[in-house]
Amino acid sequence: MSTRRNFLSTSLKAATLTRLAPVVPAVSQDLPFMSDVENIATEEQKEVPNQRSKLRESFGLGGVAIGNAFRPTTDEQAQEAMQAAWDAGVRYFDTSPWYGLGLSERRFGQFLHNQRREDFVLSTKVGRLLKATKDLPQTMWISPSPFDYRYDYSAEGTRRSIEDSLQRLGLESIDIVFIHDLSPDNEDMKDDWLDYFKIAEKGAMPELTKMREEGIIKGWGLGVNTIPPILKTLEVADADIFLSATRYSLIDHEEALDQLFPACQERGVSIVSGAPLNSGFLAGIDRYNYSDSIPPAFLEKREKINSIATRHGVDVRTAALQFCAAPEVVSAVIPGTRYPEQAQENVASMSIKIPGDFWKELKTEELIASHAPVPD
Repeated sequence: MSTRRNFLSTSLKAATLTRLAPVVPAVSQDLPFMSDVENIATEEQKEVPNQRSKLRESFGLGGVAIGNAFRPTTDEQAQEAMQAAWDAGVRYFDTSPWYGLGLSERRFGQFLHNQRREDFVLSTKVGRLLKATKDLPQTMWISPSPFDYRYDYSAEGTRRSIEDSLQRLGLESIDIVFIHDLSPDNEDMKDDWLDYFKIAEKGAMPELTKMREEGIIKGWGLGVNTIPPILKTLEVADADIFLSATRYSLIDHEEALDQLFPACQERGVSIVSGAPLNSGFLAGIDRYNYSDSIPPAFLEKREKINSIATRHGVDVRTAALQFCAAPEVVSAVIPGTRYPEQAQENVASMSIKIPGDFWKELKTEELIASHAPVPD
């Protein structure tokens, strides 16, 4: 994979590995991976391959909850969650104008502008432009910022969106830009998503490629919840990295494994795994992929996974996060949180050794694909 294609994993390795130790005592004094954490700097200096180091370095924080998804998050809670993630070693942060209608970006910027810019990687998104309003639209956000939105995937709209994001963030640069929600699951688009795609193909995609060549951004791709838009983009444009949310998880991964990953690997393009817990479903919340409507088959599958995990002494949330990070094509995993304790626990989960027999039984029981990569 060329330097341009793997800048995310390279940047995260440099910024993350040596900063994990401070969080470990706060999470647990007797975790079995303490010796691994103590040896992180040595491993990095010697460049010794280590898969659990790979899991740790490929970890970020998603900004959906910070944007008041499902329930409100106070400014203080948001800052505490981000500080906990930072203290735990997280150096990749993903946000969007859509999250809280600008609220998530403002909160991320309030925190990140106090950090050295070279110490973190930041991604945000384009596709929606915000406009101040007294009449808030009906959305999934609770107490969002007072803005309405309109879609704009044109070249001009893309430039403006990035400029608007930089002002909300209070930062001078963005590393990665994802074209957001250009997908058939978008309720605003549905069957018309291909019409929007044509606009992006002629507007946003070449404009982001130009901005990459100008050095304004380091890379771009799509940020979507379905696979077809990514495959289509690979056919028509020169993307670097894709944020694929909900489509590769412990509970549902075959389509990504068989279609998405091979196509991206062939092109030397990496994947950021978003919503690795299926919007909290694999952490025990009765919500699936941002919806209260849960497929009955997945409820049954979760129960079976929980039963096997209990027998092996494995935390399902930990297993789910490590599962998403295991494929080589995945450059980062970005669960969201609004709580500092959860931010710490998520990072600690990436260093816990999971028994191989747990993964073996999941495959034997056909709960995960037989060819799915799993941590060593």
